[in-house]
Amino acid sequence: MPVNWLLLLLLCGLSASAATPPETAAPTRETSPAPATPEPPEDPLYAELRKVLELDDAAQDEIDQWIRAEQQFRAAGGGIGDATLRARVLQRLQPVRKAYEDFVLLHPRHVPARIAFGSFLNDLNEEAGAREQWEKARELEPANAAIWNNLANLYGHSGPIPKAFEYYEQAIALNPAEATYYQNLATTVFLFRKDAMEYYRCDEPAVFDRSLGLYRKAMSLKPDDFVLASDYAMSFYGIKPPQSLDPETRAQAQDKLNQQAIAAWEGALNIAGDDVQREGVHIHLARVKINAKRFTEARAHLTTVTDPVYTDIKRTLTRNLERKQAEFDSTR
Repeated sequence: MPVNWLLLLLLCGLSASAATPPETAAPTRETSPAPATPEPPEDPLYAELRKVLELDDAAQDEIDQWIRAEQQFRAAGGGIGDATLRARVLQRLQPVRKAYEDFVLLHPRHVPARIAFGSFLNDLNEEAGAREQWEKARELEPANAAIWNNLANLYGHSGPIPKAFEYYEQAIALNPAEATYYQNLATTVFLFRKDAMEYYRCDEPAVFDRSLGLYRKAMSLKPDDFVLASDYAMSFYGIKPPQSLDPETRAQAQDKLNQQAIAAWEGALNIAGDDVQREGVHIHLARVKINAKRFTEARAHLTTVTDPVYTDIKRTLTRNLERKQAEFDSTR
């Protein structure tokens, strides 16, 4: 599949910028759709649906080419602009929408078609339409874990959040071997902590433990997934010891969190697939170790970072390192 063209259009405005690690809170992460399941060839409607899917793929391929060309034109000072390109995209997708609508009208009980049409609508940010298709698919095939996951993604985005928890849990119950479902639930629990506290009837530390446990379960199923390992390690940025603890106990709790974060990033480093990923992990390790007052090790991590994409964040962390080490040395 090509890039998610509409998301690129709506959220990025066609601007291509390199991602650098944040300096403050943990990032907002996106949940993932369920892995695609091939349609069984014995389905008598498979060939007919395949034509619709090929029409969809062809449109996305063409739109992907338009976006890439527009990026090149803009880099050269030209381009047709977002509004014109969006209109062109939506016009190109009209026959695809019509093909899905016609197929579902003729075959209203065909679950794979409703799943595919829901995904098409979801890519267009038409969440109400996507929800309608997927809820109907769920009614027709309640044992399909992927449908529960996709609906949970929608509820996690637009609410109600407790329904997202419920639907992810059902997806896991139906297919406990799929890492994506654990990862999505971990992300949603982490991001919506107050809702999770109410849903699971527990305090915030227990919510963090639940989220981290779900990440670890996902990682046990997909031990070589760098993005998953990075999401897990990122979580530690958002976890702080309770303010109710006395200063000594709180410092000990923070030291334990630092150790866990370092171990998580070292795990990600071991499965990084290229130099950009590896240097990004070194950036994170430097940041955590600065906060842990392990200044010599932090400096060593920063020394390994040479890719220009990290120049600004490396400069910022180096300044923080020098400042915090000077503060620390002055108190000794």
